[in-house]
Amino acid sequence: RCQRWVENCRRADLEDKTPDQLNKHYRLCAKHFETSMICRSSPYRTVLRDNAVPTIFDLTSHLNNPHSRHRKRIKELSEEEIRTLKQQKIDEAFEREQATQELNESNEQNTVSEEGGEEQEEEAVPLTLEERENKDYLKSLFEILILMGKQNIPLDGHNVDELPEGIFTSDNFQALLEYRINAGDEVLRKRFEMTAVNLEYCSKTQQKQMLEICESCVREETLREVRDSHFFSIVTDEVVDIAGEEHLPVLVRFVDDSHNLREEFIGFLPYEADPDILAVKFHTTITEKWGLNMEYCRGQAYIVSSGFASKMKVVATRLLEKYPQAVYTLCSSCALNVWLAKSVPVVGVSSALGTIEEVCCLFNQSPQLLVELDNTISVLFQNNEEKGNELKEICRSQWTGRHDTFEVLVDLMQALVLCLDAVSSDSSVRWNNFIAGRAFVLSSALTDFDFIVTIVILKNVLSFTRAFGKNLQGQTSDVFFAASSLTAVLHSLNEVMDNIEVYHEFWFEEATNLATKLDVQIKLPGKFRRAQQGNLDSDVTSENYYKEILSVPTVEHIIQELKDIFSEQHLKALKCLSLVPSVMGQLKFNTSEEHHADMYKNDLPNPDTLSAELHCWRIKWKHRGKDIELPATIYEALHLPDIKFFPNVYALLKVLCILPVMKVESEKYEIGRKRLKAYLKNTLTEQRSSNLALLNINFDIKHDLDLMVDTYIKLYP
Repeated sequence: RCQRWVENCRRADLEDKTPDQLNKHYRLCAKHFETSMICRSSPYRTVLRDNAVPTIFDLTSHLNNPHSRHRKRIKELSEEEIRTLKQQKIDEAFEREQATQELNESNEQNTVSEEGGEEQEEEAVPLTLEERENKDYLKSLFEILILMGKQNIPLDGHNVDELPEGIFTSDNFQALLEYRINAGDEVLRKRFEMTAVNLEYCSKTQQKQMLEICESCVREETLREVRDSHFFSIVTDEVVDIAGEEHLPVLVRFVDDSHNLREEFIGFLPYEADPDILAVKFHTTITEKWGLNMEYCRGQAYIVSSGFASKMKVVATRLLEKYPQAVYTLCSSCALNVWLAKSVPVVGVSSALGTIEEVCCLFNQSPQLLVELDNTISVLFQNNEEKGNELKEICRSQWTGRHDTFEVLVDLMQALVLCLDAVSSDSSVRWNNFIAGRAFVLSSALTDFDFIVTIVILKNVLSFTRAFGKNLQGQTSDVFFAASSLTAVLHSLNEVMDNIEVYHEFWFEEATNLATKLDVQIKLPGKFRRAQQGNLDSDVTSENYYKEILSVPTVEHIIQELKDIFSEQHLKALKCLSLVPSVMGQLKFNTSEEHHADMYKNDLPNPDTLSAELHCWRIKWKHRGKDIELPATIYEALHLPDIKFFPNVYALLKVLCILPVMKVESEKYEIGRKRLKAYLKNTLTEQRSSNLALLNINFDIKHDLDLMVDTYIKLYP
C-alpha cells in the first residue's frame, strides 16, 4: 500500500524508501483522500479504511506558482511506464495466487488417499475479498491464543464475584484483543469497530474450538517426528487436577532423525474411575485421535499416585493383550522403591505416603522451617556431625523420590517431630497461623503408631530391592547386570515370605523402639478397636494385627509386582544391552545377543544377516585400536559415524533406547516432563487448561497459522 501511495503521489525521490521509513518520516494530508476512504464512526479515533489510497491530486497548479515550483519533485509518468506498473501488479497478484495454490496442494497431499487411479488436480479458486479478510481476522485470533498459551496467561480474567455490581471487565482474551486493536491491527479494528464495548468479541465456544485446533496442530508437529521414527513408547505421569477434573499426562519416547532419544509431552487424557473404560479411551485417543500406530509401540510405563496403580495395571494388561511387543516396564524417572510403595494395595501405606509428601512440601515452602529443622538435627546429631550434615543436605532436596526414602525418613523422624512440635507450640508471632496449624496436624500424623509401623515395615521390605532399583537408574552396564540379579532379589523376598513370622517380629520390635523414643503409645488402630467393641473373644495383639494387615500383603504384592514388571520379554530386551560395546568388553566379547533379539526380528531391516552382522560388530570392538574407547551408552553407540554400516544393530539399539526403563542421557531431551512439572507448579488448579498447557509446555515447537486457519474454516464453516 505504501508503494501505491508513492506512485499516486508521483514522488520519484521516495521510490527507494522502505515502508518502515515512509511510516516513520513522511505524512500525507487528509485532503488527498476521498471522504469514502475515511472512517469517522470508529469508537477510537478517526482513521483511514484499511484499503485507503490517495487519489485527489492537482498535478498542474504548481507549474503556475513560482514559489512552489521546486517544492516537490513530481515524476510525470509516460504511457509506457504506466503500462509497465500495471503489468507488475498483475504479475505479483499471479505469483501470490500460485504460492497459495502450492500451499493448499501440499496440505491436501497428506489427506488424499494413495489408492485408485490418477486424480485430476483441481485448480485453486482465488479467494474473494471477504474470504481473505476472514482468514486474516482468524489468523489474528489464533496469534493471540498462541501467545496466551506460550506465556501461560489464563483465558479468564477477574471473577464476577470480585467485581462491584454493574461493572464490566473483559476476560484476558478480550483484553488482549482490544490491546491489539489499539496498537493498530487494522483487520481486527475493521471487524469490531461498530461492536458495543461490553460485548464479547469471541464467544467461549469459539475460543474452545480454536484452542482445540491450536493444540491439535502443535501436537501434530511432534507426532509427525514420532511416525517418521516408527518405534515409540508411551509413558504417563501422575494423575493431575485440571480445572476440577482428573487427567493423565501422556508423554511419548522416540529416537529423532539426529539419533537423540527424546521424551515429549503430547497431551492430557481425561481420567476414568472404571479401569476398563479408561483402557478403551486410552487406546482410542492414542490410535484414533492422535493417529499413532500401536503396532510400533515397544514400551509402556505408568508413574502413578498411590491408589491408582491397580487401575493403570489394567490398562497395561489390556494393551499387552492387543500389542504383545508393547513391553510393560518401569519408568527411568521414578525410583523402583517409590514406585513399588505407591503400588501396594494397603490403605495404611497410601495414607503414610500422603503424609510424607505433605511434610516434604511444608518444609520446602518455608526456608525458615528448614533452618529450624537444621538446628534440631544439629542438636540431635551432636556426636555424629557427618550424619547430621548428610541429613541436612537431603532435607533440601526432593527426598521423597529417593531409593532410600524410608531409611531417610526413619533417621529423620525424631528431628521432624521435635521441629514440628516446637513450631506448633510457639506462642510468639514468628510463625503464621497456616504454618503453625499444618505443623500441629502433621506432628499428630507422624506420631501415630500406625504411621510408624508402616514406614518401618516398608523400609525393611524395600531394603531388598534398593540396590537393584538403583542399578536400573545407573549406566547401561548397571542396567544389564541388574537384569541378571533379579532372580537373587526374588529369592531373598521369597525367603522372607517363608519366614515372615521371624522377620515381622524384628520389624515390629524396631517400630516399637522408635515409638518409645518419640513417646508414642503402642496400640491397635482406633477403627479396628471400635469394630471389635463387644467382641469378648477378640485377643488380637498389635504385633499379629500388623503382620496380617501390613507385612504379609506388602511382601506378597512386591514379589508379584516385580514378576509382572520384569516379564520374560522385558528381561530378554534388557539382555540385548550387551550390544553396547562397553558391556561387550566387560563380558570379554563373549556375548550371544541373537538368542535374545529374536523378539525384535520383525523390526530389523535384514533379519537374515543378523548373526553375521553381530559377529562383525563384536570383531570391530574386540580388535579396536588402543586409543579408541568403548562407547558406554546406547546414545554414544547411535552417534558413531559408521553405525549405518550395521543396519540391524542400529535398529536394535533404537528400539532398546526407547524402553521407558532406559534413562534419557541428555537432560535437554527430557524437557517435556520438566516443563509439565513447572506448568503444574506455576498454575492454579482452576486456571489450568489442557489446551493451553500443551502450547505452554511445547512453546518452542513451530506452528503453522495458515494451517490452523484452514482447519478451523473446514471444521466450522
